[in-house]
Amino acid sequence: MRVRPLGSQGLTVTELGLGCMGLSDFYSSSAVTEPQGIELIHRALDLGVKFLDTADMYGPFTNEVTVGKAVAGRRDGVVIATKFGVIREPGSSARGVNGHPDYVRSSCEASLQRLGIECIDLYYQHRVDPDVPIEETVGAMADLVARGKVRYLGLSEAAPATLRRGHKVHPISALQTEYSLWSRDPEDEILPTVRELGIGFVPYSPLGRGFLAGRFHKPEDLAPDDWRRDSPRFQGDNFARNLAVVDEITVIAREKGCTPAQLALAWLLAQGPQVVPIPGTTVMLRLEENLRSVDVTMEPEDLARIEKVAPHHEVLGQRYQPGMMHLLNG
Repeated sequence: MRVRPLGSQGLTVTELGLGCMGLSDFYSSSAVTEPQGIELIHRALDLGVKFLDTADMYGPFTNEVTVGKAVAGRRDGVVIATKFGVIREPGSSARGVNGHPDYVRSSCEASLQRLGIECIDLYYQHRVDPDVPIEETVGAMADLVARGKVRYLGLSEAAPATLRRGHKVHPISALQTEYSLWSRDPEDEILPTVRELGIGFVPYSPLGRGFLAGRFHKPEDLAPDDWRRDSPRFQGDNFARNLAVVDEITVIAREKGCTPAQLALAWLLAQGPQVVPIPGTTVMLRLEENLRSVDVTMEPEDLARIEKVAPHHEVLGQRYQPGMMHLLNG
């Protein structure tokens, strides 16, 4: 597994990370047990992945515990990224955001305890708080760096102007935003901004929440408690139209001798040396399949062909339910 830089401050990570959210939340209440999640993370580490992504709100709170147990005794060389800022209590679907400096500090201490580590390698603000100037939030995050609690700073789903303002307070090493053949909006303004500022880019949901892997052929393929059932892209006519794009990707992948998931990840890796996708999975075979995408070579003709079948704005439906969209690109 090769490495890539995130930002210009010295942080390097493996070219693929592991998104750990699904090990404890959102896709199914019966996805995996904690021991199974630890086993999957161990397998990823054995295969060379040294970049793990979690957040305090996953679970909520339990995902960090799982990651912490998985890296116990294996911390050396592993970059752990976690996030604060989305308020979500156990047993409640209500969510809010908080970017106040006191909350930044208390959230960091709680994450350190759950992870069982002394320093967070990459600390993201999960969603921008519209009621707190980004300068205040990043200022509190910078204080964590000065105190040795955090090594590098990141933002998630931040608008270009917000990213610029935060970057002036303290260098931002990474921006995490949804990006894939399923979600190409970052190409408009966000990717040009991070390239200009020397900031790394971490696409989450790089497989379109599993859609690009060819896993789903009808909405009923989703578990009854899977949140994607409420996602506009997985509903009605949108599902059928979006499935047609996946069918085209599948044809190209078959001709290249890889899977659709591997093609989608290889396409992302070809978008620039600062791009580090973090695919997640709960299945060991899928993990191994995803990691083999680093061996898929993307030629200019491959990229041109993919552009024809999956152009910008081709996918139908918003990324989240209407009530969640206001938290994006803040």
